[in-house]
Formats: sequence, C-alpha cells, structure tokens
Amino acid sequence: MRHYAAYGSNLDPARMLAYCPHSPMVGVGWIEGWRLTFAGEGEMGWEGAVTTIVESPGDRVFVSLYDVHPWDAAQLDEVEGVPAGTYQKLTVRVSTLDGEVPAWVYVFAGYEGGMPTAWYLSEIANAAEKAGAPDDYVSELRRRPTRTASPEA
Repeated sequence: MRHYAAYGSNLDPARMLAYCPHSPMVGVGWIEGWRLTFAGEGEMGWEGAVTTIVESPGDRVFVSLYDVHPWDAAQLDEVEGVPAGTYQKLTVRVSTLDGEVPAWVYVFAGYEGGMPTAWYLSEIANAAEKAGAPDDYVSELRRRPTRTASPEA
C-alpha cells in the first residue's frame, strides 16, 4: 500500500514535500468514524500532547492523501517515530469524492489524553487550512483548549 493519510501537521504540503520529495499529494478526504485527539502529554519530555486519532462513531477527520514512494516511506516512518515505538501504522479507509481509498495513518502508541501547546495546535490548524480543509473544521481546531497561551498573546 502506498497511500498515506496525513491528519496533523503533515497536512501542510510544503512540510510533506520536505519529508517525502518523491511522494505527491493525490487528494483529500475524510476518515469516517474517527476523531482527532491528543496523547502523550508528559511522556518522553514533550512540552504538550501530540496528535493522534481514535475510533469514534459519528465523527470524522480531514486528511490529505499522499502516494508515498518506497524511497520516502522509511523516512516518513522515522520522522513519525515508528522505529522508536512512538507511533504505529494502521490501515484505514479514506472517503474521497472518487470513492473509498485504503491508506495508512500513524496512531500514537499509548493512551489518549493531554492538551497540545498553543503553538502546536496553531501549526495543525494552519496545515489543515493549507491543505484545503473546510473553514468550520479549521475553526474547530483553533478553538480547542491548549496547555499554554495562544501564540498571539
């Protein structure tokens, strides 16, 4: 499988181009029955929680789809912490305008909980905006609680 569904800061096409220069973005879609959340606060010396997704009937997560070249797959696994056990890869179905596409996602290998920093949440919301997420989705991201003051404060 070559499709990767990005849902956090990897929604930013420029970020993905830097990580995976041989892997074009091929579209956007939704992972139905899952929700974006945070995990890992206080683990491994992180300042705040990091993004992950969990199953949640009735919810959905906006994603960008990338056709990941094998040359880039190992690099992306490394960046996402798969070898260290921070994230694990799962296969999900992404709903697109052209139908469903199987893709892999990275899911935090631990329990849900914690809040992101304001800076990190801003990065995720900006990435979603750059990827073409609907305005209401981006606004909802920006309204989430954080463990630090907003970057504008």
